[in-house]
Amino acid sequence: MKKVIVETDETSEVMDNNTKQAKLTRTEMVLGLKEILNYIPHRYPFLMIDKVKIGRVNPSSAIGYKLVSGNEDFFQGHFPGSPIMPGVLIIEAMAQTSCVMFLSKPEIRGCLAYFISIDKAKFRRPVRPGDVLELHVEAVKYSGKRGKIKSRAYVDKKLTTEAEFMFVIVDKK
Repeated sequence: MKKVIVETDETSEVMDNNTKQAKLTRTEMVLGLKEILNYIPHRYPFLMIDKVKIGRVNPSSAIGYKLVSGNEDFFQGHFPGSPIMPGVLIIEAMAQTSCVMFLSKPEIRGCLAYFISIDKAKFRRPVRPGDVLELHVEAVKYSGKRGKIKSRAYVDKKLTTEAEFMFVIVDKK
């Protein structure tokens, strides 16, 4: 299994499948899988993120991580012999990172977030089994229950995907 070192001003840690506890540092809140499941309704096989770091100084930005495994169901048909992660699922992973960032706020906790538009999506390079997908999201506009996100995905610090999308926050029914 591939591991990645995550460094901040205060901590250095190894991220692997056992990362399940939220860590607070002076600069960020780090949510593991257990905490992510508390904020968004997605479950396997549609849960596309393993970890999220939310800035404490700037809570309008976050970084999500997806450890891309060769065992993912979508690799069976996309594409046999040369598997790549579907671009729409990379965008979904960016959206899930955004959902965690917003839905972890006490004033909207327990709500859902829905896509209302996806714009300027560009796929720069393929994401393959064994890659660590780093998902950078930033709220560029937010008012009331609507917002706009600018997002970029990287593997080994190389841009793979970028998109802007809008969402609406709704009450669970």
